[in-house]
Amino acid sequence: MPRFETIAELCMSRRVLITAGAGGVGKTTTAAALAVAAAKRGRRVLCLTIDPARRLAESLGLSEMKSEAALVDKARFEKAGIALEGELTAMMLDTKRTFDEIVVKYSSSPAKAEKLLANKLYQYVSTSLAGTQEYMAMEKLVAVSNDPAYDLIILDTPPTANALDFLDAPERMVAALDSAAINWFVESFESSGKFSLNLLARSAAAVLKGISKITGGGFLEAMAEFVRELNDLFGGFKERAERVKKEIRSEKVSFVLVTSPAPPSIREVLFFSERLVEHDMPRGAFVVNRFHVPPPFPGTPSPEEVKAALKAKKLALDDDAETRIAHAHGDAVKLATLDAMHVRYLEQAVDPGVPIVKVEAMARDVYDLVLLDAVAERIMSGGI
Repeated sequence: MPRFETIAELCMSRRVLITAGAGGVGKTTTAAALAVAAAKRGRRVLCLTIDPARRLAESLGLSEMKSEAALVDKARFEKAGIALEGELTAMMLDTKRTFDEIVVKYSSSPAKAEKLLANKLYQYVSTSLAGTQEYMAMEKLVAVSNDPAYDLIILDTPPTANALDFLDAPERMVAALDSAAINWFVESFESSGKFSLNLLARSAAAVLKGISKITGGGFLEAMAEFVRELNDLFGGFKERAERVKKEIRSEKVSFVLVTSPAPPSIREVLFFSERLVEHDMPRGAFVVNRFHVPPPFPGTPSPEEVKAALKAKKLALDDDAETRIAHAHGDAVKLATLDAMHVRYLEQAVDPGVPIVKVEAMARDVYDLVLLDAVAERIMSGGI
């Protein structure tokens, strides 16, 4: 049976950690907490986010996330009573910039690169085409993972529905560039350097003539030129996509799957876990956030018992306090019981030994470094 590492061991030994999970389960907070924990222990950490939401920036005490790597000032942590032996850098993915860098790198000449970068269709594809963001995130991840400035890269992904696209991103990018439609446009353009309907089947030509009446002939020519120039990059893209695919499956990468005790979130994270297995990608650990622990004493006390306990501690509250406290205690017991039952289902569904770290529910959201550090230490110690 393989040896499963603790989440602390993963954090201190892996080159890349990828957090994934449903929306609203504390995935970004977990990514930030792991980054702080590793930086406290001497690692130079890059926390890379794809989601433009402010949660990660707020957790790290930043006003905003930028597409440029920004070293978080150690003075922010010192002010919160946190000593960093390493460094923590934060950055938000810039999809278009990453795509542009690849175009420049793999174009056969600077002139061809400039031509493609100036194409209006390229400007749309590089920012808005479905799947582009996921593939470019993987490209950026591979690029920074080979940067000697960092010991650990933590990638904070979007919610699971989008994060699943990462698993197929390299294959889908290659398939898109090598599709019949792409080759079709290239062939119709190559003979004269202009888009020619004469080279196409009658049915296709008729359809495109109809489109050209609506969009103008210049649109089809621009599209054909875009496809032709993009095809010039295909060899480089294919080679790069294969490398990305290989890198994301290497031993230096682990996924940290984040959930809450809620059944829908657990089902979603288990589905993602199964997909990882199918794609031969490493599951490192599960983190269960907002886990309700049982109150100090079991059962549901009666108002009279609460009143006696308050009296013994010489606490004087209003007349109805004991009833409300008894009800609140009963609700807390029920929540803790349900959470334990739901997490037990998770424990039974995953391989024995895979770390499942439970993080206690906090009274308020984690928006500052003090609370973030508390979460970080809870995770590193193995949870509750």
